[in-house]
Amino acid sequence: MTSSRRPAVRRRTALLRRETVLATIPLAVAALLGAAAPLGSGTTGAAGAGDPYFPLSGNGGYDVSHYDLTLGYDTSSRHLDGTAVLTARATQRLSRFDLDLSGLTVTSVRVGRDGAGFTRKGQELVVTPKNTLRQGQEFKVTVRYQGKPKPVTDPDGSTDGWIPTDDGAFVAGQPQGAMTWYPANNHPLDKASYDFTITVPKGRTAVANGVLRGQRTEHGRTTFRWHQAEPMAAYLATATVGTFTVRRSTLPGGVQLYDAVDPREARAADPVMKKLPSVLKWEAGLFGPYPYRAAGSIVDHAPDVGYALETQTRPVYDSAPDLDTLVHESAHQWFGDSVSLTKWQDIWLNEGFASYTEWLYEEQHGGDSAQKTFDGLYAHPAKDKLWAYPPGNPGDGGKIFGDPVYDRGAMALHELRRTVGDRAFLRILRAWATQHRDGHGTTEQFIRLAEKESGKKVAPVLHTWLYTKGKPKKTV
Repeated sequence: MTSSRRPAVRRRTALLRRETVLATIPLAVAALLGAAAPLGSGTTGAAGAGDPYFPLSGNGGYDVSHYDLTLGYDTSSRHLDGTAVLTARATQRLSRFDLDLSGLTVTSVRVGRDGAGFTRKGQELVVTPKNTLRQGQEFKVTVRYQGKPKPVTDPDGSTDGWIPTDDGAFVAGQPQGAMTWYPANNHPLDKASYDFTITVPKGRTAVANGVLRGQRTEHGRTTFRWHQAEPMAAYLATATVGTFTVRRSTLPGGVQLYDAVDPREARAADPVMKKLPSVLKWEAGLFGPYPYRAAGSIVDHAPDVGYALETQTRPVYDSAPDLDTLVHESAHQWFGDSVSLTKWQDIWLNEGFASYTEWLYEEQHGGDSAQKTFDGLYAHPAKDKLWAYPPGNPGDGGKIFGDPVYDRGAMALHELRRTVGDRAFLRILRAWATQHRDGHGTTEQFIRLAEKESGKKVAPVLHTWLYTKGKPKKTV
């Protein structure tokens, strides 16, 4: 994520097509869910995934492998009709389980072919299947719902989720917003593939993740079908709707590029958007093959939103981005999207990495060296907000998008680079992106990998920059 309230940060992506999803990922996810999520009592799935920053995000007792979302959105009335079909596997015996869904009216729930009981409790949709599900059983949940979706307000005061605009909706779900427009297991631990079928008034475009499989206009409405094959966390899904100019092309390696730009932003956006293929190619050279079959961007005209987000395969921007922001959000396709968090405390693994990618891009494209950028930040006085809290443990959900996570997180990576040298550092970044592709990673795993790849003891350096309070002393 990048915010207009702070210096822009950038991300990068690569170009080679991902042909298969690792077969071991579902087992790995199930193990993580079992380790991190409370099981609830008896055969009741937990109402949260166990994340201390967002206790009710996600749920226990099952693992979703696929979402099939059918949506109809009227841009005049701002009414949404939805049907969500979740394919899941029980990780324990389940007589009851929760889905995350905020607002909206649920009209029916089925588990398999049978109607299921359901109740609402805050953001929880509590489902009681007709028959108890066995541990290991695969099942489908079908939820029909409707209403006027509203965004949620995060602990830092920002909004996310389904955010209405003057011509549609800006849909960006980090960290909680997925539940504002579809029922989900809304924690990065549980990643899944997606299909989207979105119907909007003729003249509007609905843009989601992955590859566009088709569109059809009839009776004054247009239906768009999108498919996201590689695993995706719920907060990275989008179904942004608006009036867009669409440009499509194919990148080397077969990656399908789809850019949707609001005409009001086109003049400012076009020079930057033209650089996306070269940015992705450069990032692929550093981090390894681009993780997805599709790439692109959504440039909306949403002046009240205040940020951009790395929605998987196709970042969404609230206005025309600058090059730094494009690099940052593209880099998240590796760091945050492909390699996802197990807990929100580790958000620096997303934002620190994407921010440091900006530094590298500047350094390699005629701008300031990473060392000069580091020195400029380090000159900030000890009472500056940059040193307000450690990026490896921000303390609560209201701090995860603050300057320490982005800038001091990037500074931690620079100190690692200075400790191990350039060749080992770039080897570490590439190994992290490739070894955890389509999966998850923790700070502890990153430190172990860095020590293995470099042959040096780097834990003290990273601990200083990630976990100590106040302004650290230079460690190199």
